[in-house]
Amino acid sequence: MFNYNSLRSRILQFGLAATVVSMASCNNEEDITPDSGLEADRWVTIAGAVMGENPGDGNGGTKIFAVSYEDAINSEKEINVFDNGTPVKSNRTARLQVSEDGGTMFNIAYGGENGGEYSRFKVAGGSSYIEEDVPVNISQYVGTGPRWSKLFNGDKNGIAVNVADIAANNATDETVPYEYYRGTATVLDLNLQENYIEDYKVYELPLTAEEELAGHCIFRLDAPVLNQAGDKLLIGTWMRKYDPATGEREGDWERLGTKTVVVDYPSLENPRIITSTQANGDCSGYRSNVNHLAEDGYIYQATNRDTNGSHILRITPDNEYDNSFSISLDEALGLTDVYVDAWKYVNKGIGYAVIRHGEDNQGHLVRIDLNQQSAALVDGIPNDPDVRFNQYQGFLVSGDDLLVAVAPLGKDGNVYVLHSQTGEVSVGAKLINKPGNHFIGVF
Repeated sequence: MFNYNSLRSRILQFGLAATVVSMASCNNEEDITPDSGLEADRWVTIAGAVMGENPGDGNGGTKIFAVSYEDAINSEKEINVFDNGTPVKSNRTARLQVSEDGGTMFNIAYGGENGGEYSRFKVAGGSSYIEEDVPVNISQYVGTGPRWSKLFNGDKNGIAVNVADIAANNATDETVPYEYYRGTATVLDLNLQENYIEDYKVYELPLTAEEELAGHCIFRLDAPVLNQAGDKLLIGTWMRKYDPATGEREGDWERLGTKTVVVDYPSLENPRIITSTQANGDCSGYRSNVNHLAEDGYIYQATNRDTNGSHILRITPDNEYDNSFSISLDEALGLTDVYVDAWKYVNKGIGYAVIRHGEDNQGHLVRIDLNQQSAALVDGIPNDPDVRFNQYQGFLVSGDDLLVAVAPLGKDGNVYVLHSQTGEVSVGAKLINKPGNHFIGVF
């Protein structure tokens, strides 16, 4: 049984020590109260993914490098992440989180020997970090490849989630009538300030009897976000379907409406599932959070793997889908099979998404107007077939502006400043690239 006090005591014994290491700085700013710009001396981190065996796979790890905000938006500056940056501890592309002031980096290693190991660093500029001795490993609860996000509650907590051991109810006894496929879900609350596991809960997440009899189940959880009241946690889902007769995973199936799990916070109890009637895609994202709380109290959500292309949905302050609201990006952009790789809410009803569409892997930027329920492609970035956003995760909000890294695969690029209220685009620092590598964020 989990012993909260014992674990906290053990972690706090080590939490005061600090070691200086040489690493690159990272800054995953996601402030949802954008009432002012960032300070010019705030650290801004550029993150790049190193190729493994194939160009663009990102399996060679992640490198990061910190510059001032002023330098990040200066087109006369150059940033060489891959030569001057430092690796982040992760077997694959790291999923990085950074404090709201940009001064602290949080990371949970993804995969490999260190998978599930939480670490925290003070950003000191360039490739320098001060690594704190915080030996917390959450792999025994959420596996070695946990999905997680920092909550925007003053950098107090991060939420890691996992679904494991998906099986039929009669997997070990064929004489029992089939009823469902289910996995075991874990939701874990990590205290980012005092460095201990604050709480965790384990439960099954049943769908309706009809949905489960057809073989549907929740395959993955991701993209947790706290509602405006701070009393509910909303978690995105990735759905899967099995053939009840054979147990084989189905590749082509009629999807259910988009589903989100809602649990009480901070107790993590009383899970329930809400369903949208406006889209049928997943809302778990990939490398970045696709659920964003806006100043109007609504949570805006991007879907992917939707049969009619990605949508932007919204969830009310009462934690229910608003089925009167939906933006079909296929319809808004006049494209087919739009796929949102990542997106970010900025301010005053405006957000931006990085997308691809159809069988074309080229990445594009899209400006989304939530007030008008409309969207348009952004001009002013490279129109190059080798632009990729498939592992993109880091956007930096400063007031009405959004900073994003754009570069073709293996080619130099730039930081771009998107002025959300005017739709204008400014060119920032030059990003020096290497063959097979790509950039995954401005933090």
